[in-house]
Amino acid sequence: MISDRKLEHLILCANCDVEYRKKTGFEEIEIVHRAVPEINKEKIDLSLDFLGKRLSSPVMIGAITGGHPASLKINRELARAARELGVALALGSQRAGVEHPELAGTYSIARSEAPEAMIIGNIGSSHTEYAERAVEMIDADALAVHLNPLQESIQPGGDINSEGALESIGGIVESVDVPVIVKETGAGICSEDAIELEKRGVSAIDVAGAGGTSWAAVETYRADDRYQGEIFWDWGIPTAASTVEVTQSVSIPVISSGGIRSGLDAAKAIALGAEMVGIALPLLEAASHGYRSVIRLIERFNESLRIAMYLAGAETLEDLKKSPIIIRGHTREWLHERGFETAKYARRS
Repeated sequence: MISDRKLEHLILCANCDVEYRKKTGFEEIEIVHRAVPEINKEKIDLSLDFLGKRLSSPVMIGAITGGHPASLKINRELARAARELGVALALGSQRAGVEHPELAGTYSIARSEAPEAMIIGNIGSSHTEYAERAVEMIDADALAVHLNPLQESIQPGGDINSEGALESIGGIVESVDVPVIVKETGAGICSEDAIELEKRGVSAIDVAGAGGTSWAAVETYRADDRYQGEIFWDWGIPTAASTVEVTQSVSIPVISSGGIRSGLDAAKAIALGAEMVGIALPLLEAASHGYRSVIRLIERFNESLRIAMYLAGAETLEDLKKSPIIIRGHTREWLHERGFETAKYARRS
């Protein structure tokens, strides 16, 4: 049953090593230091408008869970934190709640606890018929459509037929009256796919690159035969490279997620062109201790983001996008081989 699988995923993510063994690439991104920033750190503004909602910070609580009774407490605590902080909250896949209405409360608790917050729903790309009900279930402000071919390839009995996925996503866009965000689940999105997604009318893309939670790793723990999971544990486009590939290829907003672990990572992602950053796994443990722990973690992220902005001489997020940065190492090599110019980031003024 889907609900049992959701519980397994929660337990494994909370208790096992499920992160990529390779890096996000942000360690190879350097923001050029300004010794004379000429700004007042106390005046730095982290607020932004995203898909029609005013948010206090670009840090989004990434999709974590839903669909099992144990999820209710987690989503309740995350929603309380989102309400207090004025940040966006993305929920886990709502398939379980649509197919089993008795589980809908594990998702709708988020709206109950945070009536004014930006709440983002979540369905799979092949579930066009679920879109409207997913939005209604939580009175969603936006709907995320997740892509997880890697996970499905490793998961026993996974859905490995992606024929017609783009057409299905286009159908979802047409079927709902809220913005549609397409997101990967940890293996990144390339330039070619981003261009096709924009053509289908999606409003934003979440790259969810390699470097954070590896769903191949999660499914490896669940599988009787771990051979394939071990081989593909680190498959994917590193988050920093994916962020550049997508931001340089489309005109719609981009969310950078996948191994974002500090406000400095967030600053680098935004300097690469992202509008928002998503964090998930670190907040799962925090939520188990209550919403105040979630708030403390996000406030710490926000403070390190402010420090990075101060040292870059950036008073706003738009200023940060113009800050000169250096791209080094494997990330630079990846982008050069893929035809992206990196020197232009260093020449900003």
